[in-house]
Amino acid sequence: MVSREGWGSSPVKCPPITAVKVNESLLAPLNLEIDPNNQAIRILEKEEIKTLNNRFASFIDKVRFLEQQNKMLETKWSLLQEQTSHRSSIDIMFETYIANLHRQLDGLGNEKVRLESGLQDMTSLVEDFKSNKVELECKLDSLTDEINFLWQIYEAELRELQTQIKDTSVVVEMDNSRNLDMDTIVAEVCAQYDMIANRKRAEAESWYKQKTLNFLYEEMQLTVSKHGDDLKNTKMELVKGQHPNHEAQLKEAEERGELAVKVAKLHLQELEAALLRAKHDMAHQVREYQSLMNIKLALDIEIATYRKLLEGDESRLYGSFRTLSIIKPHSLNYDLESSHLTSVSSQSSGKDVQKTGLKQKAVTAKDVSSSSSTAIITKNSKTTIITNETGKKLVATEGSVQVMDKSADKQEEDVFE
Repeated sequence: MVSREGWGSSPVKCPPITAVKVNESLLAPLNLEIDPNNQAIRILEKEEIKTLNNRFASFIDKVRFLEQQNKMLETKWSLLQEQTSHRSSIDIMFETYIANLHRQLDGLGNEKVRLESGLQDMTSLVEDFKSNKVELECKLDSLTDEINFLWQIYEAELRELQTQIKDTSVVVEMDNSRNLDMDTIVAEVCAQYDMIANRKRAEAESWYKQKTLNFLYEEMQLTVSKHGDDLKNTKMELVKGQHPNHEAQLKEAEERGELAVKVAKLHLQELEAALLRAKHDMAHQVREYQSLMNIKLALDIEIATYRKLLEGDESRLYGSFRTLSIIKPHSLNYDLESSHLTSVSSQSSGKDVQKTGLKQKAVTAKDVSSSSSTAIITKNSKTTIITNETGKKLVATEGSVQVMDKSADKQEEDVFE
């Protein structure tokens, strides 16, 4: 209770409440001309303000969350920057492998350049060998034609001589001191043709070896180019690919390498087989060439023999003539000392019978008789028999010569290969 005098004074009694009178005119509504919709607008504004406040609060929360995320990312970034100095062993391994591939690729490039230069040299050598081969083939053809021509001439002369001496035998005794050293002639001719055969054999072997080396070089060049392309592709795949694909690519590269090794081994086996076939072909050709050389050697020996037999002095032959008698068919006189073969007709007309084309092996006179002796030659289709007056007999066939002595029962044989 508040007193009229102030606070802290003694209480006093209040007078009774007077009646309140209200002016009814004041209770009448005032005409303020205010829009009644303002209240609704204010309510809407309040609601919008509340909504905006809520959105602002959520935005502030989102900003705080993003700041926290930013701090967390900054922390991670700092940690990652600290860890960049520690490189993983996988990266080091792949970089080492790529460096090895780079070195191999550089080595293959250098090898390719070297092989290309070698290929040019080999190509020039191949051209030279081809020209030499063509020249040798031409020489071989000319020699074969010459041998065939001489063989035809010998056969024609043999037929002509056989028609002239058919059913005629003469004995001529002469004294001639000329000596025909057929051993020296045969040795010289054999040495000459052995040298020719060895040279041709060496040329053929070198040609086949060069051909095989060229084939091997082409195969290796193709393999190197193929492997170089594979290495380039592998390098690009390793550089562009990611780490999970590297192991599969490496495995595939290893499989390709093993497959390439197998293919190279197969090529090597094929090349060895081709080399073996080439060696067999070369041996066959060498045998054929040796047979041709043997035929030519025999023909040259016969030519030399018949030339020596026909180079005798006719005056000396007719001066030493003492006895002429008919022995029996199919025989001729043969002077063993001078190795001259001569025939005289039964009418003593003085005609010389040319003894060129008879196929018999050369035999020296010292194997049958001494100087100034008489011998009889008996010849059929395949065998020639020469007998002197002492009984010593010489038998000449197509492949061998035998010297037989009746008195001592001795036999000597000289086989011409």
